[in-house]
Amino acid sequence: MAKLYFYYASMNAGKSTNLLQADFNYRERGMATMLWTAALDTRSAGQPIASRIGLEADAHRFTATTELWEEVTAANRLQPLACVLVDEAQFLSRAQVWQCARLADEAGIPVLCYGLRTDFRGELFEGSATLLGIADALVELKAVCHCGRKASMNLRVDVQGHAVAEGLQTEVGGNERYVALCRRHFTQALAAPLAG
Repeated sequence: MAKLYFYYASMNAGKSTNLLQADFNYRERGMATMLWTAALDTRSAGQPIASRIGLEADAHRFTATTELWEEVTAANRLQPLACVLVDEAQFLSRAQVWQCARLADEAGIPVLCYGLRTDFRGELFEGSATLLGIADALVELKAVCHCGRKASMNLRVDVQGHAVAEGLQTEVGGNERYVALCRRHFTQALAAPLAG
């Protein structure tokens, strides 16, 4: 029976690397997959899914209006899909997450979603909140804070490296904009500008 999976973590935990490894495993066995990522993440030139360790792959890009059920089932009719893999799943809408669940439940296609659990304020993304609520399997991938504890928070920083506590929920960036920290160091970093 196909399932909906949510692999979640903070920045730098290897989400894209894990997704690309899973895709490789399916393809190595001659099975077709379909990869998706958020259209708003344009950091990679050419290859839409790219990991920090240099792995990359082509993928379809979803926007807020992409009908995943329609797109995936149309592709599945042309070539049966063994798996659908979604990077940057925090950017899925609630409706799109339910479409992913429908793909697993009705089309019998496993859907593996990879994304952040929370934003730079510690608040859930819509896609992540829905996945946490309805996914068949939740898998936390681990990143490490500079202190050695599990990094579960994403601190947004400005160009000087100072913590940013306000702004739009979505601002795409990598190591130059975000630092993965444990909750203790996250709250200390946010409090530092207030103490100064």
